[in-house]
Order: sequence, then structure tokens, then C-alpha cells
Amino acid sequence: MGREVSESCVDSLLTELVSTYSTRFYANKPDLAAHSIEAIGYQVGLQLSERYTMDRPRFSDHLEAIKFICKDFWSELFKKQIDNLKTNHRGTFVLQDSRFRWLSRVSIDPSENGDVSEDNPAGVAENKASLVTKMHLNFPCGIIRGALSNLGIPCAVSADISNLPACSFVVRIKV
Repeated sequence: MGREVSESCVDSLLTELVSTYSTRFYANKPDLAAHSIEAIGYQVGLQLSERYTMDRPRFSDHLEAIKFICKDFWSELFKKQIDNLKTNHRGTFVLQDSRFRWLSRVSIDPSENGDVSEDNPAGVAENKASLVTKMHLNFPCGIIRGALSNLGIPCAVSADISNLPACSFVVRIKV
């Protein structure tokens, strides 16, 4: 019962965070809103990785740290491991979650689109839904980047949505 309450609180917090930064603080500057949401996630990731690695020895290489994120860190956050990890062995890792929890409840109200044309109302709704979904993904991207930064791995993290609620996080290690 306790997990359900805290999951719903995180869902609500993320929804409010995205809504507030997207529509109130930076309504006309979506890039600034995205950066701010990612920065909040970064701080959360720093603190969580500090907590989860307190009693562990330092990781010897990037792959070990990424495996920690995929198994232990993800399990602490989402009660499951990442479904698939791919790498090109040159500093790029793709973490795939086939049922990313924070996207399972993302939806869009078609009436919010305002200027839906009769020619392509689905396209406008799909575009707005894609924007909202991508805005929601800035927070977990920040969490991953913050966690890896705390482990001594500077990186850039982006998200790719193929088929909701599936999501891939692309981690590019900075050299």
C-alpha cells in the first residue's frame, strides 16, 4: 500500500512540474522549460546515486556504472530492471524500458489543441502529445545524468519514444 501512495505522489509531482514549467514559468520558451526540468532531475539523480552507492566500492569502468544504473538504480526507482542495454563500445549506451512507468499515464486532451484543423486534427493532437511526452522525459534524463555524474562519468542523456509506454534512454559518455 505504501508503494502505491508514493508512486502516485511522484506521478502527480512530475505532472505538475512539467505543467508549471511548460505553461506558467516558460510558456513561450520550451527549451528553457526542458532545461529546467532536466536540471531538477539532475539534482535528484545526484542525491539518489549518493544514497544507493554509499556502501559500494567505486566502479572501475563505464560499463560497470551503466550496469549499476540498469539493474540496482532502476530497480530502486521503478521496482524493475531496464529491459535491454545496448552499446557500441565507444561511449554510447542505449537503455531500453519497454514499459516505462512514468509514461504509462501520459495522455493528451484533444480539446486543449485549440487550432485543430479539419484537414488533420489527429496530426496536431499527435504533435502536442509528443511535445508533452518529451517534456516528461526531461526529468528521468536528468536523473540518469545526475546519477552518472555522481559516479564520475560526465555524459549527455536523451530519450527516444518509439511506442508508448516504451522508451529508450541514450547515454553518450563525454571524453
